[in-house]
Amino acid sequence: MSKTKVLIAGAGPTGLTLALWLTRLGVPVRIFDKAAAPGETSRALAVQARTLEFHRQIGIVDDVLAEGVRIERLTVHTPAGIAARLPLSDFGRGVSPYSFAFALPQDIHERVLITHLERAGVKVERSTELVAFQDRGDAVVATLSKEGRTETVGAAYLAGCDGAHSAVRHGLEIGFPGGAYEQSFYVADVKGRGEITRNGLDTTVSAYGFAIVMPVRQSGSVRLIGIVPKAHEADETISFEAIRADVERDTGVTVDEVNWFSTYRVHHRVAERFRVGRVFLCGDAGHIHSPAGGQGMNTGMGDAVNLAWKLAAVVQGRADPRLLDSYEPERIAFARKLIESTDTAFRFITSRSRLIGLFRRYLMPKILNALLHTSFGSRFFFGVISQAAIQYRAGPISSGMAGKVSGGDRLPYVVVGTNDDNFEPLRSLDWQVHVYGDVSCDFRAMLAPIGIPIHAFAWSDEAAKAGLQRDAAYLVRPDGHVALASPVQEAAAFQRYLAGLAVRPRLAERAPYRVPGTMHSLA
Repeated sequence: MSKTKVLIAGAGPTGLTLALWLTRLGVPVRIFDKAAAPGETSRALAVQARTLEFHRQIGIVDDVLAEGVRIERLTVHTPAGIAARLPLSDFGRGVSPYSFAFALPQDIHERVLITHLERAGVKVERSTELVAFQDRGDAVVATLSKEGRTETVGAAYLAGCDGAHSAVRHGLEIGFPGGAYEQSFYVADVKGRGEITRNGLDTTVSAYGFAIVMPVRQSGSVRLIGIVPKAHEADETISFEAIRADVERDTGVTVDEVNWFSTYRVHHRVAERFRVGRVFLCGDAGHIHSPAGGQGMNTGMGDAVNLAWKLAAVVQGRADPRLLDSYEPERIAFARKLIESTDTAFRFITSRSRLIGLFRRYLMPKILNALLHTSFGSRFFFGVISQAAIQYRAGPISSGMAGKVSGGDRLPYVVVGTNDDNFEPLRSLDWQVHVYGDVSCDFRAMLAPIGIPIHAFAWSDEAAKAGLQRDAAYLVRPDGHVALASPVQEAAAFQRYLAGLAVRPRLAERAPYRVPGTMHSLA
C-alpha cells in the first residue's frame, strides 16, 4: 500500500490550490482527477481580490495577473441606451493591493496552478478515479482505479475537491440539500462586433431579463451570458443558432464566431457537513450556487486555503488536531451566507415580475450609479464582491477585539512607505504578531521563547482608517485572518491562546527579512 500525507480527489481550481498550498508548506500530497486532461473551456472567469491575495502569499500572483484582463468599467445598458458607467479599475482602493475587477478563464487559471505545482515536483494523476475509501481512525485507506488497474493508498487525510457530483461526498453519505432555479441560462464565448466596452463589463437590463458581456481572453473573445428565451426553455437541446437573434438583440453583439456554447440550469446547494473524521469537502463538493457576483470558484479556493494551513500544522505536529475542528464551522457558515445572498440577487435579476422588471430597468441603474461614485459605496461593494469582507468572528478559534478589528476578521490592508504593505510578511505562511505603533520590551521578551515573529509597523493615518488600534497587538493566522485581537500588549493572553491549540511556528521556513518602512524583528 502506497502512502501519502494528504490525498486530494479532484484537480480543478480548488484541488490544485489545496495541493499547491500544502506543497509550499512542506506536506507530501497526491492529487488525482478522473478527467484525462485539464479543462479547455473558460468556465469560471472572475478572480476576486481575496483569491489574488492568497496567490501572492505563495508567490504566483504575477503569473496569474499576466494571463488575465483587468476589468476597468461596468456599463449598464437599457433599451433606452446607456444608463450608467461605473468605474471598476480601482474601486477597492485602500481595501486590497488588488483593487480592481479581474477576469481570467478557468482553463488558463488551472494551467498556471498546474505549472507551479509541477515545478514543485507534484504531477496530477489523470484518468484516475476514487472507487472506495475507509476512515480507519488513524488513517484513510482509499482504492483508486486507473485504466482497469486498482491501487490502495493510505493517507493521513482525504480531501474531496471533486465537484458537484463528488464521489467523496457520496461515500460519506452526506446530504446535499437545495434545488435548481426555474430558468435555463446560456453561456457563449464568441468573437463579434458591437458597442463592447474595451476591458469592460457590459450589462443589458430590461424589464424581462438581463444579459452580460465581458472579456474572456487577451486575444479579444468575449463571454455572453443570459437567460434562455422563454420560447426555447422546454427544448430538449438548444443550439446557438436557435437563439442567435435573441442573444444578439439582448447583448448588442453581432456574433462572427462561436468558440463555446452551453446551456445549463443553476443549482443552489450546501452539504450538511464539510467534514467527517479525517475526510473533508471543499469547493463544489460542498456548495454550489448561482453565478451572481462570480463567487463560486473563489469560494472553493478559499476553502482550500483555510484547510491547507490547518492540515499542514497538524500533520507536521505544529498544532493540536483540534485545530481542524475549525474548518467546517468557518467555511460552512460562509457558504450558507453566500447561498442566501446570491440567491436573493439571482432571483431579483432573473425575475419576470413586471414590477421588479421596471425597477431593474429604470431605478436600479440610477441607484448603482449614485452608490458606486461614492467612496463608501465603492469600498462596500468591493468588500462584498472581492471576498475581502469574509470574517470568522463566530468561529471557534477567533477571539478579542481591538479598534474595529475582531478576531476572525481578515487582516486590514495598510500601505507602508511608498511601495510596500503589511501583507508582505504573510508570504511566510506562518503565525505572526502585528503591532501598529510601538512594541513594549516586556511583550517582546515574553513572546520570544514561543518563536512567533513580531512585525511592528509605524502608526499612520492609513492604519487608523483601516480600523486598527494604535499599539494594540494582533495575532495573525497563516491565511491572513486575525486569530486574537488585543487592545493591550498582554503576552499572557497570547501565550494562553497559542498553548490552547499547541501552536508552534514554522521555524525551518523562517528567513530574516525587513519590509521597508517597518520595524521588523523576530521575537
